[in-house]
Amino acid sequence: MIYEFCAENVTLVDKALEAGARRIELCDNLTVGGTTPSYGVIEAAVRMVQPYDATVMTMIRPRGGDFVYSDLEIEMMLSDIQKAREAGSHGLVFGVLTENNEIDYPKMERLLEAAQGLDVVFHMAFDAIPAEYQFGELDWLVEHGVKRILTHGGLASESIFEHLAWIDELIEHAAGRIEILPGGGINLENRAEIADTLGVDQLHGTKVVF
Repeated sequence: MIYEFCAENVTLVDKALEAGARRIELCDNLTVGGTTPSYGVIEAAVRMVQPYDATVMTMIRPRGGDFVYSDLEIEMMLSDIQKAREAGSHGLVFGVLTENNEIDYPKMERLLEAAQGLDVVFHMAFDAIPAEYQFGELDWLVEHGVKRILTHGGLASESIFEHLAWIDELIEHAAGRIEILPGGGINLENRAEIADTLGVDQLHGTKVVF
């Protein structure tokens, strides 16, 4: 089982690794859902995970709010991708949507091209996509080499247990072509039940290991 700890900075990274986390999603400003951390924070986290044979996935998100980004914001994200690569990040976490809450293909393609050689995760922007379009958007992500989708399965304000059936459908549709990473509201007390129900080998959260 891979436990991915969502870290706002490096203050809890050592504790998470000691508690069993083997992947760190690194971000800043968790109160708005996470934004891009600084170069120094990424570099420090990469050093910290090395003794544990763990990996760092860096959030690339210029601000809180929606996932509809201007051309200027995309340029900022492209710059941040390069900096995250230089800092040694093992992978990147991002997502771009249109005003209709569908994947913005041209803008995503620009980011994916810049991210070549690194693992890419499409983050919880996926949950903003209407359910009737999610299978098709998942297929697009598969075709474009995205490794993983982080999903709560529905509204973040609702318990993940309300969305396990839908996450299970996503896993079935993915059919091993792309990883489905459940996250949001997973903790020490419920992680085993969620993993057993979904048959997954990885879970994400800020409280997934302590």
